[in-house]
Amino acid sequence: MEDYARVIDYLPQGHPEGPRYRREAVAYGIGEDEFKLFELVSRDGVDMVIGEGVYIGKDLELRDKVQHVKRRIGYEELTVAAQNELPFVLEEIVEEHEERYLRFYNEAQAITTRFHMLELIPGLGKKTMWGILEERKVGLFTSFEDLTKRVPTLHRPARLLAKRIEMELADPAQKYHIFVSR
Repeated sequence: MEDYARVIDYLPQGHPEGPRYRREAVAYGIGEDEFKLFELVSRDGVDMVIGEGVYIGKDLELRDKVQHVKRRIGYEELTVAAQNELPFVLEEIVEEHEERYLRFYNEAQAITTRFHMLELIPGLGKKTMWGILEERKVGLFTSFEDLTKRVPTLHRPARLLAKRIEMELADPAQKYHIFVSR
């Protein structure tokens, strides 16, 4: 159950394809824990900013910006603007929850005898994977900064994880889901 979402697009005049007589302000959001995509209806007179965190949980008194969650949606139902903003918002989420995502680099295991979880991360090759595994033997990584210092071939680890999350959202047929709930 998602309690907080990040706004990835806001349409104050409603969706242009909706009926004109009944348009309501709509926002598209992504959950911060399970990365579920939502269509949100905002409260009257409230503006939302892209990247802003909003409460969407069950406690109605805490919902200061969102009137209700209209529905869950798929990646293909997002607006083009929402799809373009998604990588930036995902990277912000990963950086803000650094401890949670650093755990992935510290605890990733082999999936099969020939395939490792780290290989699922786009832009992370075998050389970098082996560098991470060797440095893990020395000690656990304490931050993304520590990770990039100890593994010089790895650049922007938060962005790499954000790309993987976006891949899982865009292609529900992915065999392995590391971060996104099905």
